[in-house]
Amino acid sequence: MCRCRSFCCQKLGNHDDPRPSNQRPLRPADPRRRAVQSPVPRLEGAQMKKLTQERVKNLVHYNPATGVFIWTHRKSGVTPGMQAGSKHVTGYIDITVDGRVYKAHRLAILWMEGYWPEHTVDHINRIRDDNRYLNLREATHQCQARNCKVAKNNTSVVTGVRWRSQRSSWQAFVMVSGKIFYLGHYKSVLAAAYARYAAEQCLGFQDCDINSSAKQYIEAHR
Repeated sequence: MCRCRSFCCQKLGNHDDPRPSNQRPLRPADPRRRAVQSPVPRLEGAQMKKLTQERVKNLVHYNPATGVFIWTHRKSGVTPGMQAGSKHVTGYIDITVDGRVYKAHRLAILWMEGYWPEHTVDHINRIRDDNRYLNLREATHQCQARNCKVAKNNTSVVTGVRWRSQRSSWQAFVMVSGKIFYLGHYKSVLAAAYARYAAEQCLGFQDCDINSSAKQYIEAHR
């Protein structure tokens, strides 16, 4: 039995439209309310437009092989040759340029390509301070969310698999566009991991999460 086909056809319907088949179509936005409903631009995005590739290259050197930025310009508290940036509590590297704070992984894209990334910049190996260029990719928020670590309180060590004491079984599930789809209950983590991995393949998770915890668990226990 193909879990992937069953899940896609019965739960999602069309692969290109991840919404449930019984969900009503979205109504077009009222143009009279756009000014009220439009989100306020984040301060970081507004600041980024003021910094150019030429300016950042005059101040710091970026090594794409190591992901490290080095100051090349002398300023208060900084001498050429010093490593730029400091680790934020979130795990990302912050670099202050011209009095404003920027994420190092976004600066890396500007330094290398000459433009600010339209979407988020994702760390492929999930290590937030590993800013090597080969470890960075532009990704949508949905794609970045799919490439996440297993939660510390997850006893199954597989994202999308959890223990349900009421039924004494392991439940597999997947989240799509903010909605949870349940994939069934299983006697073992391995069986639930198979169901989770089949859904990931069906939904194209492999394009975002090359380090699937379900896939890793299956390979280690089959």
